[in-house]
Amino acid sequence: MLSTSQNDMLGTLFAEIGETALDLAPRRYGVVTACDGGLLEVMGISVPVGAICRVAYRREKPLAAEVIGFRGGKTMMMLLGDTVSLRPGARVVPEGRPGMLPVGEAFLGRAVDGEGHPIDGGLPIAWRDEAPAGGIRASALDRSPVRIPFDTGVRSLNAMITFGVGQRVGVMAGSGVGKSVLIDMIARGAAKARGAEAIVVGLIGERAREVSDFVERHMEGEIRHRTAIVAVPADHAPNLRLRGAMLATAMAEHFRAQGKGVLLILDSLTRVAHAAREIGLLLGEPGAARGYPPSALATITKLVERAGNSKASGGSITGLYTVLADGDNQDDPVVDTARAILDGHIALSRELAQRGQYPAVDIAASLSRVMNDIVPVEHRRLAGTFRALTASYEANRDLVLMGAYRAGADPQLDRAIAMQASLTQFLKQDADETIDLATSASQLAGLLS
Repeated sequence: MLSTSQNDMLGTLFAEIGETALDLAPRRYGVVTACDGGLLEVMGISVPVGAICRVAYRREKPLAAEVIGFRGGKTMMMLLGDTVSLRPGARVVPEGRPGMLPVGEAFLGRAVDGEGHPIDGGLPIAWRDEAPAGGIRASALDRSPVRIPFDTGVRSLNAMITFGVGQRVGVMAGSGVGKSVLIDMIARGAAKARGAEAIVVGLIGERAREVSDFVERHMEGEIRHRTAIVAVPADHAPNLRLRGAMLATAMAEHFRAQGKGVLLILDSLTRVAHAAREIGLLLGEPGAARGYPPSALATITKLVERAGNSKASGGSITGLYTVLADGDNQDDPVVDTARAILDGHIALSRELAQRGQYPAVDIAASLSRVMNDIVPVEHRRLAGTFRALTASYEANRDLVLMGAYRAGADPQLDRAIAMQASLTQFLKQDADETIDLATSASQLAGLLS
């Protein structure tokens, strides 16, 4: 307890910012001493990284901030919103349980922001359970192998890049090539096939219009009661975007722990890396790989590794992650990191999209690392034949169009030329059309037999 003279000295020191020494003595709250681009420096408080605090000046509306680090004896925080009404000397009060996120059945059928607050106009969510923001690291041997096919409802994927329950797959492409439309088709197809008992969608760093459209399309009918959406648009703070990705993943882990099969859709992994990059650079971390600090690339690796099958609960998380290739560069650090850690990837081609082929899946550049373990030998053989034909045609397409190729020189290319229209039509599919796994396999057999 401070003496009267000490209280008087501290009272004089903080008179200009409206604080009293008696309030500061227990160190239950701190004060803002500096703000730089949403990064706050706070004195007089000791809370762990990941803690949420409320920042307010007298009776003004409080702002939310998250602890992201420490520097020179000060606590570094980042606002989860705008800096409007923030002033020097604002009081900072911790709240909630540091590092824990709300999860549970109450989020099914709802759309929330990165803090778990509803954005669908509904009542506040009465959640009971919490989960660690960073997940619970399990033993590598707790991950059971992928052995069951996963029905996406998209013919080209079912037939040529067959997914498995518990697999982690990336959809990689530049902007405007159809990533969002493809994951929309997969979400609808998985719901119709009932391949997922729960669907968790994280729309991170996307346009607000896309968030509204996705909620309108998927939060209706029977599928609504199996779907939870976490949406943090691009104009929100980077730590809130990162928190949204962690919240979506934590929800999926919660349902998996109950033994459920979960489809986790995260759109997009690149925006998560961008958010982690902003935070890392603010904290003074050097940009190593084309401006990305090491922590930014480590963040997406940790997120992806949390998906998969659980031997303990019998549940699974089938992860679908979109990856934006900046400038259509497939060697972008985020693309390269995601491709190395994921169990498969779907490459979308701008050239195919410009030809009017949707979804614009580049079969030759796409891969499912578990397909050989989950489909029959005949299916695998036919998929290999299809790949060989499309690759042969694409490699010689210019020669064929110029008339420089002489028929009979290459029997495989001759067959590819003869079947080109049928092969292209097989890969096309309307956005509102769903073709199940069995039908996809039988149509592939019919095409090549």
